[in-house]
Amino acid sequence: MVTETRTRRDRAAGTRTLILDAAVACLVELGYAGASTLAIQAKAGVSRGRLLHHFPSRDELLVAASQHLAARRLRQTEERLAEQLAGEPEGPRRVERCIELLWMTFHEPAFWAAVELWTAARTNPALAEALRPQERALRDAIRRVGDRIWGPAVCAHPRYPELRELLFTSMRGAALPYAFEKKRWPARDPHVALWKSLARHLLFADGQC
Repeated sequence: MVTETRTRRDRAAGTRTLILDAAVACLVELGYAGASTLAIQAKAGVSRGRLLHHFPSRDELLVAASQHLAARRLRQTEERLAEQLAGEPEGPRRVERCIELLWMTFHEPAFWAAVELWTAARTNPALAEALRPQERALRDAIRRVGDRIWGPAVCAHPRYPELRELLFTSMRGAALPYAFEKKRWPARDPHVALWKSLARHLLFADGQC
């Protein structure tokens, strides 16, 4: 009986993940307007009843999908950055590499799925209400991951919280034009040099880091 219950639970979790992955794909490929429950159902290959059993409303499904992708993105980002920064001692060079690597995360599917929901939430109060607490939780998770990436010396600097917020909001804004300027190369964005200069000024000018 226990094995049977666990099997049903595992099957349900697998179906839920399948639906969430399909919803993310529809958000990225079709945008919020095109990510209908019918499109998601077709991509996931599940019945209408099974989809509605897990997610009774479209907006609930899309918010959950965005958070599902974001959580996976955070895990993968931390693992990837830890690997790429391995052996890099704390100091200006490590800070610059962190900036380069963090900037590239704003050009991944998770970011564009979130943008679709933010845009739709401007005129959709129900979606905004569902999205608000999830975004706060995600922002806290991003901070925690970032703190582990930067390293203890940088995190202990009194101006680190200021730099962290500046980079997050600035990178998010600077990424938006890439939605329609497809030929731009993020690694050559002039903001990268500016962010590095600001980081050097905030963290190293006073000799505390």
